[in-house]
Amino acid sequence: MAETPQDDGAYNDPSLNQSGKAHEVIPKQYLMAFVLTTCCFALWGFANDITNPLVKVFKEVFQISNTQSSLVQFAFYGGYFTMALPAAMFIRKFSYKGAIMIGFALYAVGALLSIPASLNANFWIFIAGFYVLTFGLAFLETSCNPYILAMGPPETATQRLNLAQAFNPIGSLTGMIIASTIIAPNLEVGDFRSKMESKSAEVVTYVTADYPEGLPDFDQEFGALDGAVSKGLANMKSKTPETFLAMQQHDLGVVRTPYVVIAAVVLGFLALFAFTKMPTFAQEVPDAPMGELAGRLLGKAHYREGVIAQAFYVGAQITCWTFIIHYGMEQVGLSLAEAQTWNIAAMVIFLVSRFVCTFLLKYVSPGKLLAALSIVAIAFTFGAITLPGKTGLCCLVLISACMSLMFPTIYGIALKGLPAEEAKLGSAGLIMAIVGGALLPLLQGKFIDELGVRNSFYLPLVCFVVIAIFGVRTFMRYEKESAVA
Repeated sequence: MAETPQDDGAYNDPSLNQSGKAHEVIPKQYLMAFVLTTCCFALWGFANDITNPLVKVFKEVFQISNTQSSLVQFAFYGGYFTMALPAAMFIRKFSYKGAIMIGFALYAVGALLSIPASLNANFWIFIAGFYVLTFGLAFLETSCNPYILAMGPPETATQRLNLAQAFNPIGSLTGMIIASTIIAPNLEVGDFRSKMESKSAEVVTYVTADYPEGLPDFDQEFGALDGAVSKGLANMKSKTPETFLAMQQHDLGVVRTPYVVIAAVVLGFLALFAFTKMPTFAQEVPDAPMGELAGRLLGKAHYREGVIAQAFYVGAQITCWTFIIHYGMEQVGLSLAEAQTWNIAAMVIFLVSRFVCTFLLKYVSPGKLLAALSIVAIAFTFGAITLPGKTGLCCLVLISACMSLMFPTIYGIALKGLPAEEAKLGSAGLIMAIVGGALLPLLQGKFIDELGVRNSFYLPLVCFVVIAIFGVRTFMRYEKESAVA
């Protein structure tokens, strides 16, 4: 029988189920804790989306392939997989609050590794920094998601988590805006691209040997522009290495600045949590052994399938957002800053849709809404693959309206009805599923190198098919079983 989370007798009031009143989404005694914990959702959203444009930036600044530059996302989301289970073990032994504080500390350390990485122009130190940073995010997500679920009646748990998750895209949007207004406009590789497009003599000399019949018409062949930029930078690196090194050092300094600032902000939140009293949801009975809990979790189909769906969802989300930049620059001919503006538009749509979907969950079951939006996402993804230019880019951006519901809803469905001891370990499994965001962008980067950016989006299309199947199974089976029970 599932235990009701308790904290000194809070909210465990039987009149809540007998008075005929609607269950509270956020009981008053948890309001402050809810607000502070919800800030964490914005903080990891910032980290996620200030990092996405770096896949393209590092490709040019370090002169590496799309596959190699996708290691940024592999390290970033691989950190979740590595640290989610240790985070769950920490929560079992100590508390949600303690795990959140450890998360802040690791977040700050990873962000500060951008200093030696940029000063030494070392791609691998950046990769190590992203890996450590996401150790912190793994602690935050493994603790904050079930913590929010516990802050009120189980009947409103999924709605409560969707509300908290609605603030995640605010952090993401902030990260995107900083990438667009502070990083992109100040990058010298971006200035190099603009000069190449205008065929400025200052940079054209770096590629004339590669185009003996004259430079191609960039207005008609934007793919050639991307190729010309890569060739020009490669030739600059070999022919005038001191010029390339100066450009590299400047651009890595631009990248470093926001990471140093966010490290300071995160350390401030660490101090705030240290001096704030938070609910503990302590249990009178110790948790069962890890092996027993794992066996019980894996025996529950809705949890097992939820972990699989979450892995595919995170992979789809990260590929769609990361490669909007590539799509806009290579298929439409946008600059990095312009392509990032489309990424910001996707996040605004995601943010608005998250609040709309939270409202719709009052009237539509999570499974039905998840299935419906997954089917629409499949249609938009197919449009991004088959439709030309800005029409395809618009389809790619509109996928975000469908994705807004998916992470917290899959999370809530997977943990629905689980006792607190199972929810702690179950949360770790769902956070480990974020490894989909490490593996699929790496695979899509390889597809871009070999098949082109447009055809690479068959990968997220398959992901949305998997999520749609999970949504259908949820409302056809799991929600019906819950209603009968």
